[in-house]
Amino acid sequence: MLKWIMRFTIVKKSKRSKARVGKIITEHGEVDTPAFLPIATQGAIKALLFKDLKELGAQITLCNTYHLYLRPGDRVIREAGGLHKFIAWERPILTDSGGFQVYSLSEFRKVTEEGVEFKSHIDGTRHFFTPAKVLEIQNNFGSDIMMPLDECVGFPCTHKEAEEAVRRTTLWAQTSKFHISNLHTGIHTQHPNSRLFGIVQGGTFPDLRKRSAEEIAEIGFPGYGIGGLSVGEPQEKMFAMLESISGILPENTPKHLLGVGYASDILGAVKYGMDTFDCVIPTRLARHGSYLTYEGKQSIRAARFEKDFTPIDPECDCYTCRNHSKAYIRHIFGAREIAAMQLLTIHNLRFFMRLMQKVRQEILEE
Repeated sequence: MLKWIMRFTIVKKSKRSKARVGKIITEHGEVDTPAFLPIATQGAIKALLFKDLKELGAQITLCNTYHLYLRPGDRVIREAGGLHKFIAWERPILTDSGGFQVYSLSEFRKVTEEGVEFKSHIDGTRHFFTPAKVLEIQNNFGSDIMMPLDECVGFPCTHKEAEEAVRRTTLWAQTSKFHISNLHTGIHTQHPNSRLFGIVQGGTFPDLRKRSAEEIAEIGFPGYGIGGLSVGEPQEKMFAMLESISGILPENTPKHLLGVGYASDILGAVKYGMDTFDCVIPTRLARHGSYLTYEGKQSIRAARFEKDFTPIDPECDCYTCRNHSKAYIRHIFGAREIAAMQLLTIHNLRFFMRLMQKVRQEILEE
């Protein structure tokens, strides 16, 4: 008997745009959308513990298939009882396909019709990702949401390059849909097909975005990822691509905008019907001494904070803002104390949790 099937419910639609409040229901819990997914690339949030992530209000996290496959390996994770048990995070987990990481290793990869051959950035060993292999890995993880192998192109690129990536992405999506229903091993075998999203590509070409969305929608998935954006293109081009696929993907399915993490990008994308987002920006900025505000990022290293005994944000309810001043954080960051990165990461992730709460509340109150 089927035990769990991922479901998505639309709670409220905006009257002013395509924005909506929804709820993704998985075996490991519910996710209120729009939502931001903190990234646990290697199965850990950089500079934080998962107990901190829970206190910040995160309902779901994203782990990286490429990195966890290389180290410690999906079979080790399967033996541990699945990714949730291995990392001690009982809430939902989305795992990406590893396609973007392979794309970023362009000098070490070779793309064919069957998949992608690449060299490990760790030890130089050769590996081959096929659509079936990527799904087998994620099934061993026991992911709540899985992404299929896709081909991402950079910006700028030619129409021909983007068209070829669309063709392969569709081919691999068809192959993935076939293989996912034949997985009979792993942690969650009850209905793996209900956890696999399709991915839309197409670069910054409206005709290719539209074509990709139509082809992926025709295959049919319970949710959709929009990839290949936030790779250097201007914000207006990103929004134009989201507009070009508006109304093509099934409305009653969640839409995940991959790798997008600046507040202005997220707020704009929500208006085009995007539901979930992920990015390393909040944790990466924290490690470099920056914190987030509604006015943009600020550097804690600035000399003007030497005797500033006020919190980063008086309105923020995070541990950092409730307990420490900018002067203190600036001091320990300059002293290269790990605690500085922890405090800034706590604030930055809480900033996104509060931002998403605000967005949901505004839609509900329209």
